[in-house]
Amino acid sequence: MVHRPFKALPHATRQPNDVKTIRTVVNPDISKIRNIGIMAHIDAGKTTTTERMLYYSGYTRALGDVDDGDTVTDFMAQERERGITIQSAAVTFDWRSHRINLIDTPGHVDFTLEVERALRVLDGAVAVFDASAGVEAQTVTVWRQAEKHHIPCICFLNKMDKPTANFSIESIRHKLKANPVLLQVSLSYQASFTGVVDLLTNQKLTWGSKSTRDDGRAFESKALDGSDDADLLHAVREGRTALIEQVADLDDEFADLLLTDFSDNFDAVPSIKLQEAVRRVTLARKGVPVLCGSSLRNKGVQPLLDAITAFLPSPQERHHHLVERISRLMVPFADQYVETSSLSAGNIALTVGLKQTVTGDTIVSSKASAAAAARRAHGDDDGGGVKGKNADVVLSGVEVPDPVFFCTIEPPTMAKQADLENALKCLQREDPSLKVRADPDSGQTILCGMGELHIEIIHDRIRREYNIDTHLGPLQVAYRETILQHGSATDTLDRSIGERRHVVTVELTVTPLDSQSEVASCELTLADDLEDKLSADVRAAVHNGVHSSYLQGPLLGYPVQGVSTFIHSVVTESGTSSAMVSACVSRCMQKALRTAGGKLLEPVMSLEVTVGEEDLGSVLGDLAQRRGTVQDIQSRHDDDKVLVATVPLAEMKGYSTVLRTLTSGTATFSLELDTYQAMSPQEQSVLLKKMSGVL
Repeated sequence: MVHRPFKALPHATRQPNDVKTIRTVVNPDISKIRNIGIMAHIDAGKTTTTERMLYYSGYTRALGDVDDGDTVTDFMAQERERGITIQSAAVTFDWRSHRINLIDTPGHVDFTLEVERALRVLDGAVAVFDASAGVEAQTVTVWRQAEKHHIPCICFLNKMDKPTANFSIESIRHKLKANPVLLQVSLSYQASFTGVVDLLTNQKLTWGSKSTRDDGRAFESKALDGSDDADLLHAVREGRTALIEQVADLDDEFADLLLTDFSDNFDAVPSIKLQEAVRRVTLARKGVPVLCGSSLRNKGVQPLLDAITAFLPSPQERHHHLVERISRLMVPFADQYVETSSLSAGNIALTVGLKQTVTGDTIVSSKASAAAAARRAHGDDDGGGVKGKNADVVLSGVEVPDPVFFCTIEPPTMAKQADLENALKCLQREDPSLKVRADPDSGQTILCGMGELHIEIIHDRIRREYNIDTHLGPLQVAYRETILQHGSATDTLDRSIGERRHVVTVELTVTPLDSQSEVASCELTLADDLEDKLSADVRAAVHNGVHSSYLQGPLLGYPVQGVSTFIHSVVTESGTSSAMVSACVSRCMQKALRTAGGKLLEPVMSLEVTVGEEDLGSVLGDLAQRRGTVQDIQSRHDDDKVLVATVPLAEMKGYSTVLRTLTSGTATFSLELDTYQAMSPQEQSVLLKKMSGVL
């Protein structure tokens, strides 16, 4: 699987006793490998948690801090300036005889594709939650991505030390449609948070100091006894009983064990048997282990590392059955690379020199090996190869959402045009969510991205990494078009090229689909007699002609959605080329679309703002001016309000700056594309005039 290289990390100091032989480093036992991702809503503490993992594993000697801009995985200048993760970063370390290949992913909605491309090649994930905020908007998004790729997950309730920490695991059940399996009971909450009780083993884990200068490496682990607080003992007893009953409901093998050997006293079941059952439940994605801690205060991270090795799968448990060979392989260690002649299955490595590959490609050694793999996957190989539906030949491609913003980009001089084109080509290979096209009328280069911040970061990277001071035009919204009613058209193309005459006549009808939602794609149907009458080349030409028309609507040239096309007839004379058929169909489509009348669809965003009660009125007033519709206002335990609304994307330009001004920088927000909806006639008229240069 070719993957755009995750960020090369700056040098990190390793513990002197942590040096291993190259053989051990490069080829650990596959059963001891864990390829995991850290995912969450922005500011939930992903990078801080990663930083603690690196420190406790001996990978680094000092604790980095996001606010100080000295973390290992957030090293890009843009990341350190903004205090956010922009690109996924990979790092490798060892924990208790296990190799952990970890990818820290972004939490900002503009960089959702970074999470997508990481999860699809990983074996497990850790979802980090802000214990004071609950399940937030981007958490839901990244959780859906993990579900799509069938990734087993662990939940980590972070920031348990915050004054407003009061997380209910029921929110995981209701908002994420997951089955939380609580493995720990907190000893205390909020500022007095000192540790947890492990419900698997009844061990009390305590971190002593409340000071951030205490690195948390040393903590006390002891079994509960009668001298402990009575309320704590009661909570642990109830929690362990609930855990045993829940796991028994989810795992038949464990249920049989309880009924056969421990029917008189379920609590007597050995902790190792309970742990094995939790692992089976996790790998089957029937339940999600839940742990808690405070990464910033250096508490609870070591048990999380133990859970990663105990409950998340090794590569051999994820059913990837391809053997891929590359001519040159390297294993990354921060900014240093160890070249190796081979690598066993399940590892993550780098390769160089693949100039034609892009994110999402699957690499094989030859066409013959690809064909052999396909035969094995479909059960055609009698040589003992892997058979069955789990034998994947090609990993599924990255699903890239359509861009929502676009603008022109120009080099400082025409002499720099070639350099700019090369920079954009390289950036597109790294980031499939970045689209670049040329305007057919003006010849200008158009940059299309997932959001305002996304385009801003791309612009900054071109300046810093490629030393090109480009100019960006005004940011514009990527609208869609659809039709108002059905429309029919007939067209004939009769053209002679040299001695060859091309004649084709097409009759078709376009009809609006009922749904005009974000996912309302276009449809194409051929009359029954055409399926057999037309040759394969002509049918392909018809499809090409129709779909090319969907790319440019009749109003302003935006892509068309929500349209069904029915081809009544296609009549060609002998010798007519497929290109002429496609051209005639396209021309006929444009006629039909104009006849049907058009309307614009604008992208509408789902907005979630966390704001103090004193600033709520100002935020609501600003939202009303942006054509926003308030869906809900929720109260949080810290007296903050969570404002949920839908707002047209066109009204959200510069929103982060305005919100920062209105709330003195205390409010946070997240955006996600909700749907495309029709504009009112008045709004459409204003936009058409503006786009035509009248206003």
